[in-house]
Amino acid sequence: MSQNHQLGLWGEAQALNFLEFCGYTCLEQRYRRQCGELDLIVRRENLIVFVEVKTRGPRSLAPAESWVSPKKLTRMRQTARHWLFDNRPAGPCDFRFDVIGIDFNGENMGAELRHLPGVV
Repeated sequence: MSQNHQLGLWGEAQALNFLEFCGYTCLEQRYRRQCGELDLIVRRENLIVFVEVKTRGPRSLAPAESWVSPKKLTRMRQTARHWLFDNRPAGPCDFRFDVIGIDFNGENMGAELRHLPGVV
């Protein structure tokens, strides 16, 4: 497993811990379809949130969340439609697309997490 892949998995775990601390429940991780992938799908009351997590290391020149392209956001919407078709929520629900950016500063240097709700 590459260092970048390990960093990405670490970032997803940090994002999930943050969201659970904020009262969300994880419905699914790394949901994949041919059109794309959703890193996290979480729920709090009547709100389902589809989350893209971007993690960058200490040598990154831009904040992690800036690496989420308009094309990626389009793929998130398409993939969310598949998830909703496969997992019809009981009762009325609202939906939202969030991005969580995590800049890892290096071993023993900490990380900075930014939550951007409602990006789409």
